[in-house]
Amino acid sequence: MNDEYFTIKGPAQHTTIIKKSKFISNVFPVESQDEAEKYIDSIRKKYWDATHNVYAFKIGLNDEIQRFSDDGEPSGTAGKPVLEVIKSKALKNVLVVVTRYFGGILLGAGGLIRAYSESAAGALNVAGIVKKIKYDMYEVKVDYNQLGKLQWEINQKGLIISDISFGEDVLMRVCVPVNSSLNFMEFILNITSGSANIKWLDQSYL
Repeated sequence: MNDEYFTIKGPAQHTTIIKKSKFISNVFPVESQDEAEKYIDSIRKKYWDATHNVYAFKIGLNDEIQRFSDDGEPSGTAGKPVLEVIKSKALKNVLVVVTRYFGGILLGAGGLIRAYSESAAGALNVAGIVKKIKYDMYEVKVDYNQLGKLQWEINQKGLIISDISFGEDVLMRVCVPVNSSLNFMEFILNITSGSANIKWLDQSYL
C-alpha cells in the first residue's frame, strides 16, 4: 500500500483571462501543511493587490490533510473546485493557489467554478505529473574488478544506481522498488561470489 503515488514535477504557473478577470495559478509540490502555508503567504505578499488569492492543498500518502479557502469568493465556488481538480487527477502533496484580479464582469456561481477549475487544471498541466515510487536504498561495496559486471547485471534488472564513489573500493547506492520480488542481497552476493558488502540504508520515494 502506498508503494507509489502521483504528484507534480515541480512548481509551475499558468495565467488565463476569463471575461476580463485575470487568473494566475501557481502550483507547488509540498510535504507538509507548514510548507504549504509559507507558499500561500508568499503568494499573498506577491499579489497583495489582487481581489482574491484562493487556494487548496492535499498532503499525505493517505490524503490526511485537505484544506481549501474561497478567500472572499462565494462559498463553494473557488477553493473547493480547485481541491476537486487535485482529487480528480489523483495527486498527492500538491498546493494550488489561484490569484484573481477582478475585471468588472460578474461570472456567477457556475462561471466561477468553471474559471477556478480550468485555471487550476491549466497550471497542473504545465507542471507535469510524475509517479513517485517507494524504493529500498542499499549501499554496496565491491572490488573494482567486479564493477563492470555488477553494473550490467543491475541495469538488466531495471534497478537504479543513484550514486557511485571511488576509493579503495567502489561504493554504490542502489535503489530497489519495495514491491520488487527480487531478493537483492542474494542477487548481489551471487554476482560477486559472496564478496560484496551490502547494507540496507532506508526507504525513499523517487
